[in-house]
Amino acid sequence: MDLFAFTRALIDLDSTTGHEKAVADYLFAHLSSLAARHNTRVERLSAAPDRDNLFVVFGEPVVTLSTHMDTVPPFFPSREDATHIHGRGSCDAKGIIAAMVAAAESLLDGGTRNFALLFVVGEERNSIGAKTAASAPRGSRFLINGEPTENRLALGCKGALRYELTAHGKLAHSAYPELGHSAIHALLDALRDIRAIPLPSDPLLGQTTLNVGTLSGGRAPNVVADEARAEIMFRLVSEPSAIRAEVARAAAAHGIEAREILYFPAVHLAPLDGLPTTVVAFTTDIPSFNGTWGQPFLIGPGSIHVAHTAEERISKTELTAAVEIYARMVRQLQTTGAAPS
Repeated sequence: MDLFAFTRALIDLDSTTGHEKAVADYLFAHLSSLAARHNTRVERLSAAPDRDNLFVVFGEPVVTLSTHMDTVPPFFPSREDATHIHGRGSCDAKGIIAAMVAAAESLLDGGTRNFALLFVVGEERNSIGAKTAASAPRGSRFLINGEPTENRLALGCKGALRYELTAHGKLAHSAYPELGHSAIHALLDALRDIRAIPLPSDPLLGQTTLNVGTLSGGRAPNVVADEARAEIMFRLVSEPSAIRAEVARAAAAHGIEAREILYFPAVHLAPLDGLPTTVVAFTTDIPSFNGTWGQPFLIGPGSIHVAHTAEERISKTELTAAVEIYARMVRQLQTTGAAPS
C-alpha cells in the first residue's frame, strides 16, 4: 500500500459530518480486499441513515484500532509537497485512518492477528458513531483511538460542556427603548455573568476554559431586539455540577434560556512503556465508547493546532512513524495482556 497516495485518496473524498458515505464506500472496498485475503469480512454498522461505521476483525479482537471518518467543513482537496500532505482531514483524521490500515497490513504480513479496525462517523458533531458502537461491543480489551497528538500518547484529555443560550425581548423603536425589552442586552448581561464563573483547574489537565463561539440576534440598528442567541462551550477538567448551577443562575437572573446540548467528561488515560506522553485539551470519541471496547489509549500523527484550519496538514515523517507505532502498540498490548493503571 502506498501510504501517501492512500491518505490523499481519502482526503479527496468529501466526508464532512453527515456526509461520510463516499469515504465509507471507498474504505469498505479497500478493507474488503484486505479482509478477503485473510478469510474475514468487513461489516457496515448503521449509525444513522446512509451513515455507517466500518468494522473488520482478524481473529479474536484483543486490540481495536479506531478513529473517525468525518471532518469539519469546509471540504478542500489534497496537495502534497516534500514534507507534508495538505487538505481537509489530513491530520484529523484521514492520515490516521491510512496509518491504521497500513499498520494492519504490516501486522498481518508478519503473522499477527487478534486485532480489529473500527472507523466511525460523527465524531466532529455528536459522536453518534462511537455511541452506536458502544451499544454493540465486540469483546476488545484495548482501544487505540486515533487523534492528532504528534505521535505522543495522551495521558488525559479535557471534556466538553456546550450550551445554546436564547433570549426573547419585545420589539420597539430604538428612539423609545422604554417601550421594548432588548433580548441582546439580556443575553449580554447573562454572558457577562457566565464569563465571571470561577473555573476549576486540574494538576494534569490544567485550567477549565470557556469559549463564546457564536453570537447573533436583532433585526436592525434602529429596532430594539426581540431575539438573540449564543453558543458557548466549556472545556472541562473536572465534574461540571458547579458550572451547570452557575449557568442556570445567570440564565434565570436575566430571563434567558440555557439549554445544554452536549456533555463529555474529562478523561485520564494510562501510559504505555516506551511511548512519549502529552496532555491534550480537545475532546474525543473515548467518553462515548464508555469503556465498552476496552481500556482506551489516545495517540496519532499530526498537530491539533492545524486541525480544523485552512492550514491543515500532516507530516510525512510522522505519518510513516505512526504505522510502526500502531503496530507496536498492538503487539505490546497483546503480549502484556494488561496495561498500567
